Amino acid sequence: MENEKCEEILAGSYREANEVVLKGTSQFMMKSSNGGRIYQIFVYQPKGAEPPEGYPVIYVLDANSVFGTIVEAMRLQSRRPEKTGIVPAVIVGIGYPVEGAFSDARYYDFTLPVDFSELPKRPDGGTWPEHGGAENFLHFIEEDLKPEIMNSIKVNRDRQSLLGHSLGGLFTLYTLFSKPHAFQTYIAGSPSIHWNKKWFHEEENPFLERLKMDNRRISLFVGVGEFEKRHKSGMNENALELSERLRSSVKSGLYVKFKEFEEENHVSVLPPLINKGLRFALSANSPVME
Repeated sequence: MENEKCEEILAGSYREANEVVLKGTSQFMMKSSNGGRIYQIFVYQPKGAEPPEGYPVIYVLDANSVFGTIVEAMRLQSRRPEKTGIVPAVIVGIGYPVEGAFSDARYYDFTLPVDFSELPKRPDGGTWPEHGGAENFLHFIEEDLKPEIMNSIKVNRDRQSLLGHSLGGLFTLYTLFSKPHAFQTYIAGSPSIHWNKKWFHEEENPFLERLKMDNRRISLFVGVGEFEKRHKSGMNENALELSERLRSSVKSGLYVKFKEFEEENHVSVLPPLINKGLRFALSANSPVME
């Protein structure tokens, strides 16, 4: 049958259209135990035998838009880890049951409670969707999603990463500050710190003091696009200031790296951010492995 199909293709008389499916991936719906919110979960698992210590795992926010990008980047580069430095990893994408790349539900999941009067103006002049559910969303990741993943895949609990962009970057920083050892590596792209800048200032010193007492290694990568300097929120300035303050803390056990990607904007920064984030989290000389 396959030979006949090949002959038809060569003769120009055969055409078959099928959806392209990412190899090694699966998806399922999951309901949170504290609020009944519905998420679409995307999972990539490398082929072959699981490492004795388990696979590193990267949890990715806004999976409807970036899951394919990070899976393909990791899959291709991890084929030759001796050359690329990137080892195979499990990718867990957290998205929503929508057709488009984003859902307004992210405004609730990724943000802290704040009065509407303190929020920045929405570009279209409208009202911001419901917000302030970051604590509940982190509970879902820790208490619902992680156990589900660990029950089905052998993962290395000491090499877990969280990657988020924009409001997802805000949530990534919130998780670092509020529950720092939930992950060992944090990758915050273009974080919307301006949504709750006051909270980070208030929590910064208590957070650093807790790290000094814990004596465990955590790494943070913050990346922004050069052209985001034009954003009236002060996106780049806020990210750089926070990175420098955290980096200057003595004996906190926190390794911080900041990068401004040349000639990239708020959206185009995603591919280089993902590539850099993969090396930061998965290479043999990753800060968390030192």
